Amino acid sequence: MHSRSHWKADGPALSCRGDFSRRQGYGGKKGTLEKCCDCKGQGVKIQVKQIGPGMIQQIQSMCEECQGQGERFSSKDRCKKCNGHKVERKKKILEVHVDKGMKDEQKITFHGEGDQEPGLEPGDVIIVLDQKEHPVFQRHGDNLIMNMEIQLVEALCGFKKTIKTLDNRILLINSSPGKVIKHNDIKCVQNEGMPIHRAPYEKGQLIIQFLVTFPENGWLPKHMLPQLEALLPPREDLMLLDDMEEVDLTEVEHGSRHSHKYRGEAYEAEDEEMPRSSGVQCQTQ
Repeated sequence: MHSRSHWKADGPALSCRGDFSRRQGYGGKKGTLEKCCDCKGQGVKIQVKQIGPGMIQQIQSMCEECQGQGERFSSKDRCKKCNGHKVERKKKILEVHVDKGMKDEQKITFHGEGDQEPGLEPGDVIIVLDQKEHPVFQRHGDNLIMNMEIQLVEALCGFKKTIKTLDNRILLINSSPGKVIKHNDIKCVQNEGMPIHRAPYEKGQLIIQFLVTFPENGWLPKHMLPQLEALLPPREDLMLLDDMEEVDLTEVEHGSRHSHKYRGEAYEAEDEEMPRSSGVQCQTQ
């Protein structure tokens, strides 16, 4: 699918054909161009001012009558569209085709659609694409990256989740029972990423990072914990010695001067586990 938009030029300068001649950018009736009387064909005016005894100031400015050309048309021979300036302002709509798979800051060039000046080659109009941020997907090359939150029971016992794609399709993601998904695990779905430019029927990967949500404290009555433990893999045996000191874990006080330091270190450690946008490898099932 091609995206199509309209870009309206806010008045590029176009060479004027005029009312009198077939030649572009002439500005009036052919053969009636005459030397400007105000600047005597120089294109500039020079004014001399006395600013003090024995001191004069010379000011040079462009001739407004001929716009610095040194020549002009009389009012009756002047082009009515451009008023003898050889160019006129016009609005033009350019239709921009954004192909599938085009990337951020990629350029689309309209050759010869820039400002025109008589006797000069017109320039180009260059459209630079600006990719809009998406609340779910992040683009990396031809791949799409997203996060998916799952519950602990889903991580251990399998799940089915839906994903709405950028082209409004619904994908059903299936994780088989017994296949454990760990926190920050990365999986992928082939051929569900971004379309590849100039090969629109091929796509990159949809890369999913799983975030496992653990239950809150007290979610299971204490008398049922042995039943849960019996279902889980056995814990590591610990040899108790007489010189060991037993302590309890408590929450870090937020007002403590050390709490911000430890919380920051924890966040930095967690960030190191997050996948980088470059060099992400997909663990296919």
